[in-house]
Amino acid sequence: MKNNEPKKVEKEKIVAEKLNGRFAMLGFVALIGAYLTTGQIIPGFI
Repeated sequence: MKNNEPKKVEKEKIVAEKLNGRFAMLGFVALIGAYLTTGQIIPGFI
């Protein structure tokens, strides 16, 4: 028999995952900004 109860996820894990996603988006925007202003993906590296 299957247990059809939904799994419960702790609130801390949900907050951590949202924060991780926001930092990833911020990093991507910083990468695009650095590329547009300097023409290098990693400024100062080659």
